[in-house]
Amino acid sequence: MTVTTLRFNQVAPGLDRKDVAARYRATVEMAVHAEEHGFDLITLEEHHGVDDGWSPAPITTAAAIAGATSRIPMMLCALITPLYDPLRLAEELTVLDHLGDGRVTTVAGIGYRPAEYALMGVEWKERGRIQDEVLETLLAAWTGEEFDHRGRTVRLTPPPLTAPHPPLIVGGSSRAAVRRAVRLRLPLFTAAHLPELVEYYDALAAEARWDGGFVLLPPERTRMLHCTDDPDRAWARYGEHFLHEARTYASWQTADIRSAVSTKALTVDQLRAEGVYCCLTPEECVTAAAEEGAMGTLMLHPLCGGMPVEAGWESLRLFTEQVMPQIR
Repeated sequence: MTVTTLRFNQVAPGLDRKDVAARYRATVEMAVHAEEHGFDLITLEEHHGVDDGWSPAPITTAAAIAGATSRIPMMLCALITPLYDPLRLAEELTVLDHLGDGRVTTVAGIGYRPAEYALMGVEWKERGRIQDEVLETLLAAWTGEEFDHRGRTVRLTPPPLTAPHPPLIVGGSSRAAVRRAVRLRLPLFTAAHLPELVEYYDALAAEARWDGGFVLLPPERTRMLHCTDDPDRAWARYGEHFLHEARTYASWQTADIRSAVSTKALTVDQLRAEGVYCCLTPEECVTAAAEEGAMGTLMLHPLCGGMPVEAGWESLRLFTEQVMPQIR
């Protein structure tokens, strides 16, 4: 069965206060609509200090969604965990685990923007060491028992709802991330289609005689979908919004960064030709689901690049009314 995902990052070019508020409200309301119509997953992201307000507080956003829904899973993909105090993060994710009835999975990444570390006063060159400490602290804190933290004996309460701990996945696209995941006995989520890391993970797990892990591997091509009856009109109206997000994300990439969402487009026409951002009719969405196969994904991005909220609703409603009945 095709996995249907709703992606949010609350981008709001111009940072008009009322527009920002409207986007966060729409995120929660759209999540409710998605749950009612059978979506499989909601993804939230984390970035800091971006001119368009790109998703700085996914834990808070997930808590709001958890309070308005009861079934749909969420994924924080990815939380930049070295930017957090580990004890406070353990508490925040514990409470979120209770609010969401265990529905929230955290992908713990280290990020790829030195500017975010500088903004938060965290040393970029120490991110690997800090990531190890944060993840080790989370796992120790979630036992509910006393443990040593920076030379002190501490214990956090309450324990999380989910045993042995809230869903936690190591995010990354390096061999170091693979080693970290296997050492901590955690799953791995790669940021790009890198089957060689799956092989490395399996080899290390076999050496460690551990068979409880897995790797979430994105497809070779990840597409951001906008559902519409008229793709030409949608590109004419919202193409600049798609391009804004694509260019912003591309500006953060370096030669050593691998991502499942990658574009080199400089114009709307180039972006459309690449096929990463897509405006598809309902019929084309159904065809895309068939092409993706049983384990494929359709990712709807209803507020992409700061497009009007009402346009996002049009896309989402069209998808739930005309696509979902055919692919379920």
